[in-house]
Amino acid sequence: MQRKDRREFLARVGSGMLVGSLGTALSGDLGISVAHADDDSNDRLTFGDMEPLVALMQETPLNRLQRVLINEIDGGTDLSTLIAAGSLANARTFGGHDYVGFHTFMALTPALEMAAELPAERKALPILKVLYRNTDRIQQFGGSSSEVLRKLDAHKHDGNRAAGEALQAATRKADFEGAERIMASLQGESPAKIFNHVQHPVQDVVNVHRVVLTWRAWLAIDLVGAEHAATLLRQSVRFCLNSSKNRIRDGRSDPELWTLLPRLLDEYKLLDKPPGDRRGDDDWIEELAWTFFQSDRSQAADAAAQALVAGYAPDQVAEAMSIAANLLLLHDPGRSKDGDGDKVKGTVHGASVGVHASDAANAWRNIARVSNHRNTVASVLVGAYHTAGQSPHVRRERWPLKMDAVESIDDAGKLLAETERAIQNRDQALAAAAVSRYSEIGGSPRGAFDVLLKYATSEDGALHAEKYYRTVTEEFASTRESMRWRHLVGLARVSASEFGTPAPGYREACEMLGVDTQRPS
Repeated sequence: MQRKDRREFLARVGSGMLVGSLGTALSGDLGISVAHADDDSNDRLTFGDMEPLVALMQETPLNRLQRVLINEIDGGTDLSTLIAAGSLANARTFGGHDYVGFHTFMALTPALEMAAELPAERKALPILKVLYRNTDRIQQFGGSSSEVLRKLDAHKHDGNRAAGEALQAATRKADFEGAERIMASLQGESPAKIFNHVQHPVQDVVNVHRVVLTWRAWLAIDLVGAEHAATLLRQSVRFCLNSSKNRIRDGRSDPELWTLLPRLLDEYKLLDKPPGDRRGDDDWIEELAWTFFQSDRSQAADAAAQALVAGYAPDQVAEAMSIAANLLLLHDPGRSKDGDGDKVKGTVHGASVGVHASDAANAWRNIARVSNHRNTVASVLVGAYHTAGQSPHVRRERWPLKMDAVESIDDAGKLLAETERAIQNRDQALAAAAVSRYSEIGGSPRGAFDVLLKYATSEDGALHAEKYYRTVTEEFASTRESMRWRHLVGLARVSASEFGTPAPGYREACEMLGVDTQRPS
């Protein structure tokens, strides 16, 4: 696929040529015009040269969206530019306030990473799938008439107070105006500084959406540009503000982390020296993972603090946290009763304890990796706290795999075929067993990922398919060889659980691209 230079594309949309390329009749139907794109009146948040494409993402009628996007791709528009525009349209519309909206935002950068793993003729599929969901929800929400994020006024900021602590204080009180003034004061700061300030309120409460939204916003900054970093990270701040508003309204007590985290940082003097670089062996990782799995949350945070004091590298503690989250998935008996949509009894995809724990652990681990010293330490402690305390929701005994059905198979190709058959039959135990056996005979990770990528692309996954697929690819890459296949076994189980509900727009996208759906008829 021919790719235009990003600057050339931005010059094209900035000069109104995007409207011309769509045609005046279609542009009129879409409600997109140069005047609309350049509208800088009142306090509407706009995005300069990117605005026409952002508006396209909000306003294109859903039944025309995929054709318009494919025309853009055929004209040389970069897939990353489409995701950038979708990210800005999502952030402006929802501002972290809508469940489907922020789930869709969290799927955008994973979809781009998935595209990179696909053959050329199929690369656009995950992009089209998620952008279809994005525009659909934006229009359900009210589109440009219901945008949450407005332009920040940098002249109304709070001065030179320590922004992280001030932001935390404002979010705890559900002080929307105060928090927005602080975010306005950060305009012009580097993305890294803004990101580190935002971690303070994020660390106040454990919630998978709170932390994953922040991590995926960080990844999207490279796509949208540093000048829009505050816009993406404001979503997390407003998510925190909404959480506090609900807590205050319902009369709930202050979260334990408000006192526990500063106490642990002080008691163990964790900020007084640089992090250690000690590596744990397999037994150490396994033991700490089981400690996180079995402990209550405050005990787990204390165990993480003790490991850091003993000189273990933060990523070693975070690796154990990731393994513990995977244990929650592999010990989950599945839903006890039928839920909404395709979340039927026995399924584990979507908002299940294991998928949520894995996505959260992945986000805390990555945030710790890219943050300043204070937030690296705090993220490891809060991540351990977040992962723990959930074992009452699963069994102590590992959920049984159907290993007897595959233990005699020594051919990698046959095991991958067995994995596909099991997924299409929604047989979680057999799909997981086939991938487990595949690892035992030395199968190539790429072969297994290629099979599972098909279904992360085609299925709806209750809004979690892209995010969890990307969690597994990242955790597989950063986990030691002796333990990393556990993540792929978990992905095989989730793939079988979510099969049967193709994503809206997926079949249409396949037809327009001229590729097979790779699903049984």
